[in-house]
Amino acid sequence: MIRPARPEDARDLAALWNPWIRDTAITFAAAEKSQADVAALIAARDCFLVYINNGLQGFATYSQFRNGNGYATCMEHTIILSPTARGLGAGRALMGAVEAHAKAAGAHQMIGAISAENPAGHAFHAAVGYHEIAIIRDAGFKFGRFIDLVLMQKFLS
Repeated sequence: MIRPARPEDARDLAALWNPWIRDTAITFAAAEKSQADVAALIAARDCFLVYINNGLQGFATYSQFRNGNGYATCMEHTIILSPTARGLGAGRALMGAVEAHAKAAGAHQMIGAISAENPAGHAFHAAVGYHEIAIIRDAGFKFGRFIDLVLMQKFLS
């Protein structure tokens, strides 16, 4: 089941997100998310969706790619799944839902920014219609090394 995130989901969302932050280079974030951090994101975003299947197993959200009116129709998403939810269609369902929301809100395109150390994320995005448009060399720094960032794009309209 996919539904909008609620403030009371913040604890479970932080618990889902933080191992990816702490233990992997899938995200370049260095600081773990507190419950308050996640609650603030839920409140700030027009679209923050969660996937529920025997508990909270994933989320997807989006916001404007860059600040300024000129970027008003270009969005960037975040999608995180628990390891047990991968390969079950949860990611496709979440992406479809955030893309539909963004398109209905007037977005023209969605950008995925994927760590080069996340080949599964790259493959997932390609499978749901995203195309690689750029590699930003050494964009991230984590675990004592520089990491490339792959930008992938999908037109919604």
